[in-house]
Amino acid sequence: MTPEEIKRYFEATPPPQEMDWKPWAKITDSQLFLKSCYLTIDNYKGSLDMCPAWWHLKEVYMLVRRGSQGAKSENQTE
Repeated sequence: MTPEEIKRYFEATPPPQEMDWKPWAKITDSQLFLKSCYLTIDNYKGSLDMCPAWWHLKEVYMLVRRGSQGAKSENQTE
């Protein structure tokens, strides 16, 4: 998965405006959070694997994917 693939995913399937990311972290504006991650990744000079914004972006992507898959499975059981 690349940052561009994640960006295309979020463009096609926008995340909720607010979300609880971690027990101690809440995202109150997901679009602003994503924009910040993309800019930081674009300007990061080191290895992509060492970029903190890349790790944050992947974590949020996995959180949103798990949430959407859970919602789909709940709708199928009804």
